[in-house]
Amino acid sequence: MKKEQIVSRNPKVMNGTLVFAGTRVPVEILIQHLTAGDSLKKFLDDFPTVSHEQAVAYLKMTLEVADARVA
Repeated sequence: MKKEQIVSRNPKVMNGTLVFAGTRVPVEILIQHLTAGDSLKKFLDDFPTVSHEQAVAYLKMTLEVADARVA
């Protein structure tokens, strides 16, 4: 999955907040759900416009960026 299929940022959408592509759901909401102990399924149930593939791809992408910064 390409980055532009996973996330997008546009000043006209949610004031430029990073959102899941094709939605108005900020990626931060996924992180908040997971850190609160919610499952990925719960997040996806709450935000049905985000696909499972997008959520998993975002988490993998975030992990890759974090790994690169630590290395």
